[in-house]
Formats: sequence, C-alpha cells, structure tokens
Amino acid sequence: MSMRLTVGQAIVRFLEAQHVERDGVENAFFAACWGIFGHGNVAGVGQALLERELSGDTSHLRYLQGRNEQAMVHASVAYARHRDRLAAMAVTASVGPGATNMITGAALATINRLPVLLLPGDTFATKVANPVLQELEDPANGDISVNDAFRPVSAYFDRVHRPEQLAPALLHAMRVLTDPAATGAVTLALPQDVQAEAWDWPEELFARRVWHIARPAPEPAALTRAVAAIRGARKPLIVAGGGVTYSRANDALRAFAEATGIPVAETQAGKGALPYDHPSSVGAIGATGTTAANTLAAEADLVIGIGTRYSDFTTASRTVFGADDVRFVNLNVSGFDSHKLAATSLVADARDGLYALSTALQGWAADQAYTARAARLAAEWDAVVQGAYDLALPDQDGRPRLAQSQVIGAVNELSDPRDVVLCAAGSMPGDLHKLWRTRDRKGYHVEYGYSCMGYEIAGGLGVSMAALDAQRLEGEDERDVFVMVGDGSYLMMNTELVTAVAEGVKIIVVLVQNHGFASIGALSESLGSQRFGTQYRYRTKSGLDGDRLPVDLAANAASLGADVLSVTGIEDFRAAIVKAKQSSRTTVIHVETDPLAAAPDSPAWWDVPVAAVSALDSTQQARATYEDRKRDQRQHLSPPHSKDPTS
Repeated sequence: MSMRLTVGQAIVRFLEAQHVERDGVENAFFAACWGIFGHGNVAGVGQALLERELSGDTSHLRYLQGRNEQAMVHASVAYARHRDRLAAMAVTASVGPGATNMITGAALATINRLPVLLLPGDTFATKVANPVLQELEDPANGDISVNDAFRPVSAYFDRVHRPEQLAPALLHAMRVLTDPAATGAVTLALPQDVQAEAWDWPEELFARRVWHIARPAPEPAALTRAVAAIRGARKPLIVAGGGVTYSRANDALRAFAEATGIPVAETQAGKGALPYDHPSSVGAIGATGTTAANTLAAEADLVIGIGTRYSDFTTASRTVFGADDVRFVNLNVSGFDSHKLAATSLVADARDGLYALSTALQGWAADQAYTARAARLAAEWDAVVQGAYDLALPDQDGRPRLAQSQVIGAVNELSDPRDVVLCAAGSMPGDLHKLWRTRDRKGYHVEYGYSCMGYEIAGGLGVSMAALDAQRLEGEDERDVFVMVGDGSYLMMNTELVTAVAEGVKIIVVLVQNHGFASIGALSESLGSQRFGTQYRYRTKSGLDGDRLPVDLAANAASLGADVLSVTGIEDFRAAIVKAKQSSRTTVIHVETDPLAAAPDSPAWWDVPVAAVSALDSTQQARATYEDRKRDQRQHLSPPHSKDPTS
C-alpha cells in the first residue's frame, strides 16, 4: 500500500511516527516543529504543518512560531538538553537568509552534542528559473547553495534533490539524532520545488518506529585497565561532565563517590552532577573553577573524566592538572572523547560504566585523610561563596551599587531547589560556575560549549517548554526558569520574549545592565588592551569615551509584552524575585550592577594570546605575564597506565 503525499507532508508524517526508548520507557521523539515561513518553505513543510494542524488528529506535530531563525534553533537545543536528549524539535526556515540564520544554532548544537533537526529551504532542484530570489551563484560550481555552509557544523547533512531520496535521508537523520556518541545538528536541505512535489510513499515509512537508546557496557579488558589505574592512585579526582546528566547517571555517581571517597569536580555542562553540599562535591573546575577543585586538580595523580570533552575552560588551557605523574581515565560514550589527554579509555554509557567500576572496586577507597582534606577545601570555598552573596558595596552618588555576585546570591537563595538557572555568555557564566549552589540535577543550564551571546532568552523558553512537557508526560514537579542575561546578550537577541508571551510560557529574565561588555572588558584589561571597545558610550573626538548611552532596556522589554520590574537595590531586587515567582507571566527584572566589582576567583588561567609586539606599556606587561603562564602548559602525552591489577 502507498500514500500520495508531497515531500513536505511526508516529512511531517514521518516525524510524528518517531519514538525513542531507554530503560523500558518510550516517548515521542519530536515535540514540535518551529518555523518562520517564506517562499522557500511555505508551500512545502509549512503547508504540511497546516494540514496536520487542521486534521483533528491529536498526535499531529505541534507548530511553534518563532521570531528569529537562530533563536528557534537555540530554543530547540535547550529543550533537548533539558530532556536529556530523549526528545527533540525540528526547525524549518526559508531559503537564503532564513536558512543561514540557523547556522550559528547548528554549530552550538553540534559542539554541545545535542540533537536538533534543521530543515532549511533550498533553491530549485530543477533550476528552471535560476537564479531565484536569494540564490547564491558561483561561476565555478553549479551545485552549490548557501546551505552548504551547514556541512561543517552538522553531525549529518544531506540535500534531497528527488522525492525518492527522502526515505533514506530521514532514516539516517534519526540514526544520528538518537546516537548519544554522534548526535548534534542534523540538516536536511530541501529544495523549494521538491518540498511541494507529490510521490507515492510506502505506508511503512509512516508506521510507528521506536529507536532504542543504547547503554553501551564497558569492554572487559578496558574495565580491567581502568580499575588498575584507580587502585594505583593516591590522589584521584573525578571530573564530571554533561554526559553524567544526559545518561541520568547522577545516582550512580553519588554511590561511586561515597563508596570510594573520590572527590568530584564539575565542568560547566556537568554542574549539578552532585548537589553542591554533597560531601564529595568540590565544585567547579578549571578557568572558572573553585579554589577547592583546582587545588585538588593541581595535585591529582589520576583524573577520572566522566562524560566530559575537556574544553580549555575545564583544563584551564591545560594548566590545571599540574602533577608530574598525572594520568587520566576517561569514561565516555564517545571513543573520540574517551581517548583525550592520552587517557586509559573506557568507552561506555556513563551510568552503566559507573556501575561496572563500582562493582570492580568494591572494598577499595581513597585515603581517608585525602577525602577529608577535599571536604575541608570545599567548605572553605563555600564560605567564600557566602561572602560574595552577602557583599555590600558603598553607594555611589546616592545610588545603591550592586555586585553581580549579590544578584546571583539573591536568585540562588530565593529560587526553589528545582528551579533552573540559565546563561550562556559574558561574565555571568564564570561567576555562576563557581558561585551557584546547585541543588537539583537539572537546576543548572549554562551553554558554554559555544558560549553564544543571544542564546539566553530563547534557551530559557526552550527549557521552560521542556519542563512543562516533563511535568505533563513524566509527572515531574513544576520549575521556574531564571534566565540570567547581560545587556550585551540581550541586545543581540531578545525576540523570543514575544514568543514566550504568545505561547503563554513563563520565564523569569534577570537583565543585568552594566552598560557594555563586562566580561570582554575584564579580559581586555588583563591582556593590556585597556577595555577598548567594550563600553556603551557616546562617540567624542577621542573615541567612544563620552557619557553612557541612554538605552532603556526595561522599556524595550515592556514593549515586547513582558512584565517588567526595575530595581535599584538588593532589597528591591529580592522583592522583585518573589513577585516574579508568584506571577504566571513572563517577567523581566532589570537591575544595574557595577562591572568593576569582581567575583572571588581561583588563580586558574585561560590561554588568550597577547600581542607579541606593542608600543603600549599595558600590552608589554601583559605579554610578559602571558609568556610566564605559557610555561605551565602541559601536553599530557604520557602513555596510559598499564599496571597489572593483581600486582
């Protein structure tokens, strides 16, 4: 039997039939399809979504209207992350600029190993009237379009030139989207004429299909090698990454840490792997790490990476692991990540890998004095955090001054344990990494793989949608989502406030106004570049050094339909948080902070090159410091442990 449908209609029907299963639990994989329509998709995927919405079929793919194509991808990626990659969204956009607007979001998804299906419109396959509107012409290549720019940022890419090519393309797309080791952005470029073309499709293409999410077990010999390395360690340290949470391995990690006494440090994606006050937790590691985690990292003779890809922020540009004899054991579902830093590789699902390690290490534990010292270091840092929360700056010109750490502290203390804090770029992610007290495994969502300015509001919308779906489908309790965004990121992409209002999805946006790019300002100063180009000022004859610009972001947010609370002091800010939580509507809390009031830090370093030659004294001094820090960098090339565990 066959069904006669257009390519667009066939895509939508196929997506509706896809399900995933892990640990015996099944659910529909695609929660919705975002779309902004233009001539490249309105008669294809757009028409198909309309037809299904009007069909009366309660299982139809939900359509979501976005305001910016990049933002639609960000919302989809955030949704998938909150659902532990067990559910995802599709995004359709028109040909040309609508399509290329999604490329940044595609890169973000693939870097963070998060699934999203992108369906950009493409130019005519028949080439009957070339060049069409918004088509890129290349005199040397007749088969190229702007969508080829998706290739390097996609985990899988295909272009469907003919209807009969669609079925294998869709199956390959699902293979990648549901593979924990290979997932990311999947792009199927759809020529606008092909989308509307009819074809007789076999009915089995649209039958209910279940994709089983595997939990690969460790290979026995690899497990033996990993156990030998751990048993031989004197000062082991766990680095927990995002793979712990995606695997839902948090309980397994807790049990492993409690049984072995090994302290647990966390990457940005791994924060929340353990609650902040768990005895084994030593907090954030790396360039934005705590003094506790980084002190232990400097002394560790064995680092056990679990579900981490070891970004330069995690390794402090390969300076944080300082012991001469340091070795690595990496438990990761991806062979690519498990071999990093010349590690003893353990390719396996994080949860089942931890179960296997726990069984094999029964009766072994780290030295009690070492474990106790780790706990003391963590307690000392927590006291520093409390001091940062309670910081009181003197007033300036009769107006209260707030530090960013005070803002973080107030949100942390007044939010519920299950609430989510979300951020992506600027100075806030680093401060959140080391200062936020995470109480729930899904309570911390900082996108720091691509650290994309503009992710925050769209991402917050996606997380809130995911939390609502988890509440409806899995019986979870409700969560508020706190979006922490600076004025720089807000100005880059605030459009999805309109979408949140339209969909009736609540987010709480803490809009931190510091009149410029605070994070890059501090970095610029440390590199001898004197905060050049990082403050929002009127131009004078000598440059952008006039008075502050009279930008009213609170009024802007109100014009987009959000409720807005403008505050001036810490008590006003705390009252605004309470009011925003009580409200059922999207609320923006506008607060000014002092960009020069830095948060407490560890001595960790991040490798950003400084100009080797300069006439500026500030740059010369920064270069000397840079060359000194470069000497601490390690390549970590020593072969893995090979000691016999029975010796």
